[in-house]
Amino acid sequence: MIRSLFVNLPVRDLPRTQAFWAALGLGFNARFSNEQAACLVINDHIQVMLLTEPFFKGFTQLPLSDARQATEVLLALSCDSRAEVEALVSKAVAAGATTPNAPVDHGFMFQHGFADLDGHQWEVFWMDESAAPQQF
Repeated sequence: MIRSLFVNLPVRDLPRTQAFWAALGLGFNARFSNEQAACLVINDHIQVMLLTEPFFKGFTQLPLSDARQATEVLLALSCDSRAEVEALVSKAVAAGATTPNAPVDHGFMFQHGFADLDGHQWEVFWMDESAAPQQF
């Protein structure tokens, strides 16, 4: 059974990226962090490895995409409330993120999001699964 998820993302400026995520109230696992990588802890089972671009390139033979020019991935973070969604997006914007899309309220689900300093898109949402339609 899969126990956890480690997402790997390339970043241009690791110290600046770490400061951005710290401003959102998230921390790092020092055991898996150094001058080439920082292990961002989302929760006990989800971490994001923020890798400097040269270090990231050592794990793939393919060229890196520029998340500011093309969508490479959409990362979704669930929150406990609509207010928490709005607060996290506000913190991200205050720390230098942009909001590529307007917030959307589906009634049973509220979503908004931000693009981080390297252009990676983070969708932030709250959902009442019991109120969701049978098929969305």
